[in-house]
Amino acid sequence: MSDLRPLDRPLSRTAFGRHAPPLIASGARAARTNSSPAGIKILHILRAPLGGLFRHVIDVARGQIERGHRVGLICDSGTGGARADEILAELAPHLALGLLRLPITRQLDPNDLRALWHISRHIKRIEPDVLHGHGAKGAALARLTPSAPNAIRAYTPHGGSLVYSPGTLSGGFYRTLERLLNPRTDLFLFESSYIAELFRTVIGKPHAIVRVVRNGIAEREFEPIIPRPDATDIVCVGELRPVKALDVLIEALSIMRRSGRRVTATIAGEGPDATKLKEQAQRLDLAEQIFFIGHCPAREAFARGRMLVFPSRAESLPYVALEAAAAGVPIIATDVGGMSEIFGPQSSQLIPPDDIQALIAAIAGALDDPEQRRHDASMLRARVRSEFSLTTMVECNLAAYREAIACRNEFT
Repeated sequence: MSDLRPLDRPLSRTAFGRHAPPLIASGARAARTNSSPAGIKILHILRAPLGGLFRHVIDVARGQIERGHRVGLICDSGTGGARADEILAELAPHLALGLLRLPITRQLDPNDLRALWHISRHIKRIEPDVLHGHGAKGAALARLTPSAPNAIRAYTPHGGSLVYSPGTLSGGFYRTLERLLNPRTDLFLFESSYIAELFRTVIGKPHAIVRVVRNGIAEREFEPIIPRPDATDIVCVGELRPVKALDVLIEALSIMRRSGRRVTATIAGEGPDATKLKEQAQRLDLAEQIFFIGHCPAREAFARGRMLVFPSRAESLPYVALEAAAAGVPIIATDVGGMSEIFGPQSSQLIPPDDIQALIAAIAGALDDPEQRRHDASMLRARVRSEFSLTTMVECNLAAYREAIACRNEFT
């Protein structure tokens, strides 16, 4: 996708402490090469360099840089691990507006004010045309900063505050904040029609330009994946937390075993529920059927199973599903979030969340009819190739920026 080169030495990571200073990687080399007078100065702000949100921001940033725009990035310094450090180190020399890493907590914290102060100083110095906030925390910081008053504020939720549980302190705070910041937003870039409608239902009518720009993937990701000789029957890929409903899958496999059907599974990922899920598998005598392998690159994980299972209770528009579909991996998924937008005409194959019997039936049916499973995977692969293009995602984001900038200029 690009000829991004690594830094001469890797970025160091600041301690996640109260007084940890921000970390800035210079984009001077990129500033010399991306100096097109027509270029837009774009600053992306997110919290954690993890998962699909991080992948989305990196893909968009690379595409914008390749098209001659000047781009910068702000994210947390304490999460993401070695893999995030590697990706950011590769990208940093091409960031004309620099890379700023500083402590940004997941939950509400008094240090949020300190983070906002550092970010505001950085923004004032680089004077971007676009402040693009991603997720609840990133978007709040992008819209709360008083710096760059003439920049447009763009917002992509990626689920974010929209999926916090109702009645929780964090959920109530962030949704109230969303309503307060609605008028300070110039452009809503929703990654799925589902999230756009959820925003209208939970928060209210957006007071700005609204565009749905779905996640997209590169042509190279359509290289087929062949299961390994030792592949398990199914594989799950994602963060180990309640919303992914892996507890439901483990219970389903236990019921199938008691009825005489032994189904093996590989679970790739890390997260707060790791210990709890392993204990559940042990308690149900599934330790020899379920293999927890920790973090694993998606394509490598896909090869460890004959089909991907998504038992999630909530999703936005998951990249893992797009990547698996592109690689020809059969998918069993719940009808949540934007999953029906991925499946399109095949949406009737989606099952209700938290429905153990429906999950059992879907797994058994797919294992019993591998020919139909391959046919369905081929159809989904063709749809994803047609409807979820990385090029389209990058171009539509840029077109939306220009529209919002033109609208701002018209009224100033």
